[in-house]
This record gives sequence, C-alpha cells and structure tokens, in this order.
Amino acid sequence: MFFDKPVTKDAKGGAIAIGNFDGVHCGHRRLLIQLKSLAKRTDGPVVVVTFDPPPLRILRPELSPKPLTTHESKCRLLREAGADFVVALRTSHELLQLSAEDFFDQVIVGALGAKGIIEGPNFRFGRDRRGDVDYLHQRCRTLGIEFELAAVEMDSGDWISSTRIRKEIELGAIQAANRLLLQPYRIHGVVGTGARRGRTLGFPTANLDAISVLVPAHGVYAARVSNVEGIEASIAKSAMHQPVALHIGPNPTFGEDAKKVEAHILDFSADLYGASMELELLSEIRGVQKFPSIEALRAQLSKDIQTTREICLAHKSHPVQSLRKELP
Repeated sequence: MFFDKPVTKDAKGGAIAIGNFDGVHCGHRRLLIQLKSLAKRTDGPVVVVTFDPPPLRILRPELSPKPLTTHESKCRLLREAGADFVVALRTSHELLQLSAEDFFDQVIVGALGAKGIIEGPNFRFGRDRRGDVDYLHQRCRTLGIEFELAAVEMDSGDWISSTRIRKEIELGAIQAANRLLLQPYRIHGVVGTGARRGRTLGFPTANLDAISVLVPAHGVYAARVSNVEGIEASIAKSAMHQPVALHIGPNPTFGEDAKKVEAHILDFSADLYGASMELELLSEIRGVQKFPSIEALRAQLSKDIQTTREICLAHKSHPVQSLRKELP
C-alpha cells in the first residue's frame, strides 16, 4: 500500500512510533527504551515507522534540509538501538493527502495493527498536519490501543533534537554534535578527481563528491574511514578505519573559492577513484585559512596530521558509548 515493501506478519500488532528519526540521536534512543517497555506490556514487537523521503521534501523541497543520515544508515541505527522492525512509508502526494482519520485507520490500525503508540508532544499527521497527539490519544482510547507521550531527553538544559544537531554541524562543532548522536557523524560520497595538488605537496587527497548528507562548516577535521565500496576488496580493506585529515571548503592559499571535501587518508597511497566512501568525523581541528607560502601550508598540514593521529588514537581508547548502553 503506502509502504516501500509489504509489512510482514511479524511486524504487526506491536508498539509503534512514527517519525523522521533523522540522525538517530540520544533522544531517539530514549524513545526506543520507552517503546520497548510498552511492547513488553502489549506482548508485541518494537516497530519504528519512518518516511522515505521526509514529507517536507515532497511538500516544500526548498525548505527541506539536508539529512543527517542516509535512509539505509538510519534504519540500521534504529535496529541497533532496539527496534525489532523498521518499516518505511513511501512518501507520496497520495500518502500526504490522507486525512488524519484515514491515516489512523489505514496505516496505524489497518496496515500495522498497532497495540500501542508512543509519540512526542509535537507530533502531527494527516493532511495539513491536522492530526495531533490529542486526536491520536482520543482515537487510541476508543479502540483500546495504549498511548504514551514520549519522554524528552535533555542535554545542557535543552531538548536533544535533529534540528539542534544540524545547527552544531553547520557550525562545525562536531564534538558537540557527536555527544548527542549514537555514533560519530558520518558523511558519504563518491571519490572523484581533483586538481591533484595535494599529491605534489606530499599530502594526496581523495575528493568526495555527490555527498547526500549535511556537510559541516568549512574547516579541517579529524576523521576516520568507516566504509569503502565499489573498489577492489583488498584496497577497500586496507583503507578501512584509517585516520583521515579532512579539509572542507575552498583553498584560499591557491586563490580558489570552490568548496571541496578533500580527505587525506593517513598511511595510505592506493587510488580510490570511483569508490563509494564513508567517513566518520571525530573532532574539529581548525578553520580554513590562507597561508603566506607553500612552506607554511606544508608545515600546518603536518601539524594537522599529527593532531588527527592523536584524536583518532584517543577515540580508539574512548569510543562513543551511546549504543552500548544496555536497553531494558
């Protein structure tokens, strides 16, 4: 019907939560803990319902922000955080034209057979977003479906939300964003050709193009290779988990204004052209700057590489622990 694939029998009759779940952060983990408790009481699976693509991309594409995760990564993270099933609604004008009543009857009851629902206080659904949690609670009570408001996860006095994390990434505050996420922030792209200037400087780079997620602010970052596909297996294996000094932005030293994403993979020299590569960002290092000479640039790049090594080593000893927190 409205799903990207048929909902299996095992995924029906569960406790559900519906939303975009962009980024899959610590607030989402809190909701999943609560959802798992509800699923135990109602004797059903933990089911997360998400949208592909997010509704705003269909309704107002000019206002739709770049996502924090790909759809595939989002589904994987939700399962790792405790979902038994992640089902995706195929977002279309037909789906978005359903009234709140029809969405409840056809999707929540008809397709999913929900026994319990948890949603946040700002949840809206149905045509023109006319359905809210009060309406949802009323319909659930009528049909004997358990309803709960999602507990809010706070950090430093503010809600943890995808919007908040997006703002941190737009500022280049990767450490602040990572503290709220269930894994270090990742960008995905295809390795293309660049000016090959880095090779002549002694610091060859892989230029990432076609990046589908939000790119952080201009700057230099410590990162690490988290996945490589579409290339010879032995080369991909040798690149995995290698530290990366990542430069995002223009190259003012050479008078270039074009924004580039250039990854210098430490202790690695093979050609990755055409490969699909994913990097996990660990920390910001410095901003983009213009250097008075090539020698000054080389000296700074050497410092950036040493800083990257230290950050990656420290992260290896003290990785992000969010996903390792035990679910009840």
